[in-house]
Amino acid sequence: MTDTTTAPAAEELETVRLVNGLSCELPADSPLAKLLRSQRTWTGPDAKARLRILNAAKSVAIVGASPKPQRSSYFVGTYLQQSSDYRLYFVNPNETEILGEPAYPSLAALPEVPDVVVVFRRGSDIPQVVDEVVAAGAKTIWVQLGIWNEEAAYYGEEQGLTVVMDRCIKVEHARFHGGLHLLGFDTGQISARKTAR
Repeated sequence: MTDTTTAPAAEELETVRLVNGLSCELPADSPLAKLLRSQRTWTGPDAKARLRILNAAKSVAIVGASPKPQRSSYFVGTYLQQSSDYRLYFVNPNETEILGEPAYPSLAALPEVPDVVVVFRRGSDIPQVVDEVVAAGAKTIWVQLGIWNEEAAYYGEEQGLTVVMDRCIKVEHARFHGGLHLLGFDTGQISARKTAR
């Protein structure tokens, strides 16, 4: 007599990364795996490191820049034009000019390798943008406030990038250079204190 029963299918395992940087394999459909997937374990550079990034940068490219005043990228671009000494590059393949500057179709088309690439794209697009940043030779990717892709953050670091994510470069620059309260509010104060740009 032949046995027609089959062995149970092996459970699909998933590698999850823990807060301490270690990783382990868990059944993908387990409650613990689901909980760990929902929590943020990646932290990124602290405030002092972000200040160093901003102070060291000479050029900034904005990927996903928009000529529409209601878009966050427009507001950030306007602020950086008026309040920083960065050489700004706007990257949008559908535009020819943004804020009076030429718009470039890609990072590869820029006249120089930017020090920081600021990204205004969907979270699901970030891995592709990481690849473009690496191919262009830039060293820092700064993903704007409200955009989160933890796997892309780890992936970017594995590619040798400094990754800042879910932070507004305008808010960070203004806060570090005297324009904002630590919580991000405009202080409304004019100070004689010399600020670094």
